[in-house]
Amino acid sequence: MSNKTNNANKIDLSRRNLLKTTFAGLVAGVATPVLPHLFPAPAAATVTAKTKVLIVYYSRSGNSREIANQIHERVGGNIIELQTVKPYPEEYDAVTKQAKQELNSGFKPALKTKVEKIGAYDVIFVGTPIWWGTMATPFKSFLAEYDLSGKTIVPFITHQGSGLGRSVTDIAVLCPNSTILAGLGVWGKDAKTAQNEVSAWVRRLGMKE
Repeated sequence: MSNKTNNANKIDLSRRNLLKTTFAGLVAGVATPVLPHLFPAPAAATVTAKTKVLIVYYSRSGNSREIANQIHERVGGNIIELQTVKPYPEEYDAVTKQAKQELNSGFKPALKTKVEKIGAYDVIFVGTPIWWGTMATPFKSFLAEYDLSGKTIVPFITHQGSGLGRSVTDIAVLCPNSTILAGLGVWGKDAKTAQNEVSAWVRRLGMKE
């Protein structure tokens, strides 16, 4: 067997082990470090004056809204906040319990927000908090409702220690015909002071400021 094949097998095994470890850590409530060298970042977006940008996000506590607004200040475009028909509880423990039940059952809450003419956009920034290691269920509703085939998707995530979790992987599953660029993960507690982090990420993506 060639060295090239051996290396490929080792990387594949490392990826599987990392995903298993990450999932175990998330279930236990422990943050697991992400090894970015195992997941090479896709190429930067090609942005011109004619590129149409949409920023769409869900935010319960306001952290993802803060990051969405910071991105909007840098790249422009339109910005839309997703809202559910039935609001979530205000109490944190009640939300986490409901979120776990929804994720385990595959439930997708109905959205009050409607995105008009989504086909007109070229680049779509998608933002969500991490719920139990993945995107919030209202955001799953959005990705299931709209066809983003051919679009460039740029994820941004707010979290309490889990990083991106498996959110980007789950986005890729729901959007198999989209190009997904390297995501940004921001601690919820740092959202209001993340301007430099957001700027550096936008520049790495090749987006305008």
